[in-house]
Amino acid sequence: MKVTYTPEDGEPQVFDYNPNKLLSAEREALEKRTGRAFREFAQGVLKGDSLCRRALLHVLLRRQHPGLSFDDVDFCWDELTVEMTKGEITLAVERMRENNADEALIEGMLKGYDDAPEDEGKARLPFAV
Repeated sequence: MKVTYTPEDGEPQVFDYNPNKLLSAEREALEKRTGRAFREFAQGVLKGDSLCRRALLHVLLRRQHPGLSFDDVDFCWDELTVEMTKGEITLAVERMRENNADEALIEGMLKGYDDAPEDEGKARLPFAV
C-alpha cells in the first residue's frame, strides 16, 4: 500500500506500508493505541477508520522523527491517502473470488484499479495474515 501524507504547509511524504513488515514493537504500539488486535487494525486502515489511520501515520512518521508524540499527529482528512497497489487489488480480488464474495464487493474493489499505484516489488495482500 502507498500512504501519502501531504500537509498543507509541507512537502508530500509517501510511505510504503506492508502490515506484515512492521516491527513487533510497532504492531504492539498500534494495538495499544487503537485497542484492537492487529488484524482488526489493518482492516480499519483499509476501511478508512480515523484512529487507525492516525496511529499508522504516527508510526510511519516516528521512523523519521523518533521523538514525535501521538498528540503531535493531527491532520485534515484530505491530507492523508491510503491506496492499494494494482498487485494488491489483484490479489485481494482473487482471494474474494476464492471465498465466493459478493460480486458487488469485487466490482467496488476493481473500480480503483486503473488509478492505483504500480507495485515496486512482489505484491502482497494489504492486510495482516
